[in-house]
Amino acid sequence: MTQDIRGFVPASCELLGLGEPTHFEPAFGLVRNELLVQLIDRGFRSVALETDRVAALAVDDFVRHGTGTLDAAMSEGFSHDFGELDANRRLVAWMREYNQDRPFEERLAFHGFDAPMETMSAPSPRPYLEYARDRLGLDLDIAGPAGDDERWSRTEAVMDPAMSIGSTPEAEKLRSVADDMLNLLYARAPELIAASSRAEWQKVRVHLTAGLGLLRYHKQSSQPFEQAERISLLGATRDALMAQNLLDIRDAEARRGPTLVFSHNRHLQREICIMSMADMETRWFGVGAILGSLIGDRYAFIAGSLGRSETIGLQEPASDTYEGSLQERVSTWGLVEAGSVAPARTRTDSAPHHYFPLDRETLGTADAVLHVNDGAAAVPSP
Repeated sequence: MTQDIRGFVPASCELLGLGEPTHFEPAFGLVRNELLVQLIDRGFRSVALETDRVAALAVDDFVRHGTGTLDAAMSEGFSHDFGELDANRRLVAWMREYNQDRPFEERLAFHGFDAPMETMSAPSPRPYLEYARDRLGLDLDIAGPAGDDERWSRTEAVMDPAMSIGSTPEAEKLRSVADDMLNLLYARAPELIAASSRAEWQKVRVHLTAGLGLLRYHKQSSQPFEQAERISLLGATRDALMAQNLLDIRDAEARRGPTLVFSHNRHLQREICIMSMADMETRWFGVGAILGSLIGDRYAFIAGSLGRSETIGLQEPASDTYEGSLQERVSTWGLVEAGSVAPARTRTDSAPHHYFPLDRETLGTADAVLHVNDGAAAVPSP
C-alpha cells in the first residue's frame, strides 16, 4: 500500500480517471486534492471534474486569470450542488494560489466535463444558443421556438415521452439553427479569433456544443420506449457527451500535459455501466468504456473503494468482500495495484446516496484501486 500516485501513472497516460463509489463521502475529494499535488510532478497541468462544462468556465477564469471571487466561482461554476463541497472549495482556492505568480502557460487549468443536465431533468438550450448567436453577431430568434424554459426543465419533460418536446418542430428547428451556427463558427474562425482570442472562440464553441447536447438529450427523452430502455438511452447519451467533452479538453491540453479526471466509478470504469433503479435494470457504455475503446492506453482508471463511512452510514465491510480485504491492507487511505486484490464477493450491505461497492467488472478493468475509510476525512488538503 502506498499514498504516492506517481507510480500508478503509465507513461502513455493522457487522461487519468480517478473514481469514487459515491459523491457523498468527503474523503475522496480531500484525497483527490492531495494526489493532484503529486501529479504536478508528473507533468499534469489540468483537472476535469464531473460538473457542467459551461459553468466551469467561471472557475477556470478565476483560477487562471483571477477573474471574480472565490465565492462567485463556487456558486456559479458548479452543477449538481458540487460548489457546496468543502473539498472543491479548497481545491479551487489552492489552484488560484498556485497559479498566481506563475507564467500563464504553466498554470493549472480547471475543467468541467459533464453536460449541463441531471439524469432526470435537462434545461432549455435557449441561453446556450443565444450566447453563441450574440457572439456571432446574428439576427436569429432563439426565444420564439424555444418557448418557456420550464417546458424543458421540468422532470416530466425527460421522464415522460408524452410530455417531452424533444421531437417537436420547434426543437428540430433549434437543432438546425445550432448546427448551422457551429458550422459558421468554424467558417469565421480566423476573423473571430483575430477580433477577440482563441480562448473566446472556444467559449462560444463550448456553449454551442452544450446547447446541441441538450437538444440531443431532449430528443432521446421523446422516444416512446419501455422505461428501462429509455433511461439506458439517456444515460448513454449523457456519457457520450461527457466523453466528447473530455476528448475536446484533451485537445486543448495536449501540449501542456496530462489531465486528472475525477468522477464516479460508474462513469469512469471501462466495463459497461449497470444500475438498478426502482424495479428496473439499466445499462450503457460509460465514459471510461468509450475512452478506452477510442484512445486505448492513453486512458488509465483508478477505481475508488470505500471501507466504512459514518457520513453515509456505511458499516465495516465483511472480511470476505473486496472492501474487507482492502481494509486489512489500508489503515486510512492508500493505493494498490488492481491485480493484487484477491478474488472476493461484492458487498451487499446498503447505504444511501448512490453508493456502489467494488465488483468484479469494475476491478477487472481498473489499473489500480484507491481505498479509503473514515480516517481519510482528516487528510490534509491543498
